Amino acid sequence: MNAHCTRLTAFVDGELPLEHHEGFRAHLVSCVACGVRFHDLLQADILGRLALAKAAPTHEATADSPAPWSVPFEPADVRVPPPRRGRPHWSHLGALALALALVGIGAARVPRDAPTPWPSLQATRSMEARLTTAALDGYRPYVPLRGGAPLPALLPLRELARMEDQQDWRGIASAYLLSGDARQALSYLGNAPASPDVGSDRAVALALAHADASEQRALNEALVVLEDALRERPDHPQALWNHALVLRNLDLPLLAADAFDAVAKLGEPGWSAEARTHARGLREQTLARGRAWKQAFAATQDLMADPNARLPLEEASRLPGIVRLAFYDAVRAAPSKAAALRLLPLADALDRTHGGGRVLHATVTRVAARDFQKRGPLARDYARFVREGSPFPPAYLEALRRSGEDDLYVGALGYELKAGRPVDVAAFVRAADGLGDPWFHLIAERERAQQEVRDGQWWKAEARVQEALRTCEAERLDYRCADLHQWMTDMYLGELHRPAEAHEHALRGWRLAKSHGEWQQERTFLQELAQVARFHHVVPTASAYLRESLARMPDDSTQFGYVHRNLATLAWMDFRVDEARQHMELALESSLPPGLNGAGVLADLARFGPMPGAADALSRALSDLRQGQPRPGERALLDAIQGEFELERDRTAGRALLQSALTQAEPWPDDAYARRAKARASAALISDAGRTGAFVEALTLAGRQLQVREVPERCVLAVSVQHERTLAVARGPSGAVSGDFTQTRTAPLGQDASGLVPPALQDALRGCDEVQVLAPPPVNGLPRLLPADIAWSYRVGHATSGHPPRVDSGRHLVVTNVDTPAALGLPRLPSMSPPPGEDARRAMLEGDQATPSRVLKAMVTAAEVEIHTHGVFSPELSDASLLMLAPEQDGQYSLTAKQVRAHRLFGAPLVFLAACGAARTAPFPHESFSLPVAFLEAGARAVLAATVDIPDTAGRFFNNVRERIHAGAAPAVALRDERQAWLQASPGDRWVQDVLLFQ
Repeated sequence: MNAHCTRLTAFVDGELPLEHHEGFRAHLVSCVACGVRFHDLLQADILGRLALAKAAPTHEATADSPAPWSVPFEPADVRVPPPRRGRPHWSHLGALALALALVGIGAARVPRDAPTPWPSLQATRSMEARLTTAALDGYRPYVPLRGGAPLPALLPLRELARMEDQQDWRGIASAYLLSGDARQALSYLGNAPASPDVGSDRAVALALAHADASEQRALNEALVVLEDALRERPDHPQALWNHALVLRNLDLPLLAADAFDAVAKLGEPGWSAEARTHARGLREQTLARGRAWKQAFAATQDLMADPNARLPLEEASRLPGIVRLAFYDAVRAAPSKAAALRLLPLADALDRTHGGGRVLHATVTRVAARDFQKRGPLARDYARFVREGSPFPPAYLEALRRSGEDDLYVGALGYELKAGRPVDVAAFVRAADGLGDPWFHLIAERERAQQEVRDGQWWKAEARVQEALRTCEAERLDYRCADLHQWMTDMYLGELHRPAEAHEHALRGWRLAKSHGEWQQERTFLQELAQVARFHHVVPTASAYLRESLARMPDDSTQFGYVHRNLATLAWMDFRVDEARQHMELALESSLPPGLNGAGVLADLARFGPMPGAADALSRALSDLRQGQPRPGERALLDAIQGEFELERDRTAGRALLQSALTQAEPWPDDAYARRAKARASAALISDAGRTGAFVEALTLAGRQLQVREVPERCVLAVSVQHERTLAVARGPSGAVSGDFTQTRTAPLGQDASGLVPPALQDALRGCDEVQVLAPPPVNGLPRLLPADIAWSYRVGHATSGHPPRVDSGRHLVVTNVDTPAALGLPRLPSMSPPPGEDARRAMLEGDQATPSRVLKAMVTAAEVEIHTHGVFSPELSDASLLMLAPEQDGQYSLTAKQVRAHRLFGAPLVFLAACGAARTAPFPHESFSLPVAFLEAGARAVLAATVDIPDTAGRFFNNVRERIHAGAAPAVALRDERQAWLQASPGDRWVQDVLLFQ
């Protein structure tokens, strides 16, 4: 015991006179910092002795000269790092207990015989969430603090010691939560065995601990934990309450109201009444907004048909978006000059809401000046076609084009575009721009962008719509702004599979729609946010968005079917098979075809037994999807889905369909549907081979999926995961084959592949110099598949023909210090530490010179390539892996996997991708295509990349691996040896275990 603790103990034991108590705090801080165990010390009533000291001070305290014992004492002064799992160190508990006691010493004194571990509670509570510790869960009205941090709870030290002795981790965590330290609360809850009580408290701590960094992330994490707790105990009072708060804070008021209703039904004194109040308020406020929108929409419906319909002037000020849509149709449908001029007051009202211009006033006066002997019949036909909801006949569209009535022409083509029917887009955008109305200019820009996406120039489309959004905001056309945010969301998800950017636009669009009362757009963005969350594999949040969207329109059969199909997909992703089946049964009740996603879920569920009506529903769905002229990849995917379904009923027929799907898909590697078909068919065939013990066939199929021409005769491992099914097949140094097949997986793959290969198969490979791994998605690209003492690499694609040149015989290309587009907001990354000494072969591409075209050209003849820049990886189904480089003259700034594959790397380079996520793969997609695969297909001999962010010191690690290769070591051996040497010298650098080799 050090001198500080000796003096502190002497004070407690009464060996030091009270006049020495002024040094108590200094001794306390130093003693706690030394980590001395406080058990005996805590048994003494420190509070009592300090109270005596306070009662008999050695000098008079004044406002200007506080007594020594009132010196501020901050818990941070004695805080130590969070404990590891197991018994927390007493220095940590002592810090908390003494800090709590000393902070509250002037306000209250806890008697020695206090009956509970908690101080007397106030008449109100300042924490809205509920904790499960019984003494803290008695009802008190919630009154939020008006400012400042909450006061720490006053906790007797003896009781804190008792809780530690009894391993009451929830109690200790509650103390931290009350003292405002949620992160420490999380560390103690980590010691407690899992239970609904622990889950409920943990959700509170998660929400509080991460809210400062990202409220959305904190709420997502809390929702996951709470839904797990409620699955185990659906009537858990605190979890139900906290669940309602999380849903409310996610801005899902109707779901939150339902959750508060569940609390109210428990009949708890106080809590039930407050829950009913919350539920009623949330529901009434939300549905009132919905009623306002529906009333405004109804007020616009008669403008086209009834010449005496009331002009919705009041609605124009509150909901200008939908009123403006109806205004345009009313002007187009006006059969006479008088009917058009009648709309002038509405035009002026709308002009005032959009910045006070005269655009719509000018629209009315321009139309009123037309010759209605010619325009009148066209206007009446326009109104009839719109009211009937029928397609505009080609002859009518041609008549409009020739008539010069461009507003009618634009309106008719706009309906055709919305319905997905073929339209002359160039004619539409010319006519729309010719109207001189920014509303239609923005629509024209959106359609130009759509055409650029179809032409494969997505970066042009991205820049175009970003500029259109700036115009839209300047013109205050909020309805069109929300529409553009929706387009960007769909483009980032459907074309680029970049969910982070999609989430930003979906969230902005949602907030815009809510702020302007656009109820219909709100519902649309709820579904967009659900898809973004699905891409991020945040299943509870995705489900919540879908359920909230359905609660807005519960009687709409189309919405009902859509939502339950997607809920089935989410439940399947989360391995809740029974729930997925229930949602699919509900979706089928809507009598609407299940669509492509629904058909896929029906095929997946077939592995778990027959479902009534599934065969007929799948047949109808596939028949509908095969109508028209689907692309080859789409046809292959439909055959793969049907083959999976049939495999469980007629193995021969199912295998034939799956083999056919493979054959159809293989010629179309750039088609996303074809890649999905290949992935689904291969996974099903590999699992089928595994469950029948055909392990050699499984090896061959894995090699075929990865385009490996010849599967090695020895030292090879194949690993395949098909949802609940896992197959591992090993060929050891003797060529003997062994395998392990299970179909009991109950959770998606995590961030690494540890545990997929049983120890027996690992042992079968230990005699190998190096192991080639054939791992189709979703395993390909996951780290830690094999132990660190085995040299291994992911094998992808056929081997380079002939003997590649020596790595030190060609140019060493380094791409670094890249000037990425300023609009992306990406910081400039430092290059990896350069190797010592001169490198005459080193060629640099930096700054604005590091464009995609220059990098591609320089790589063609390089023997080694290093790329240091930001990376974005696709977590879903398409070729979306890319590196952020300097922009070309046309604005293109990314190097994609597709571009890399299109070039031939004649130098067979060794490639180092020092970009975030360059080897990262999503845990459970049908396909996980990455940049390393693209480089190998282009001719690289090997690619090293990490699945995690890497520090600046990574340069030395990669350089050491390179030097081992130059000295003659095989790349897999060089990586293994350097990893082991690095970890021996720096055991904390765990990132080196996540550096992978692809070859």
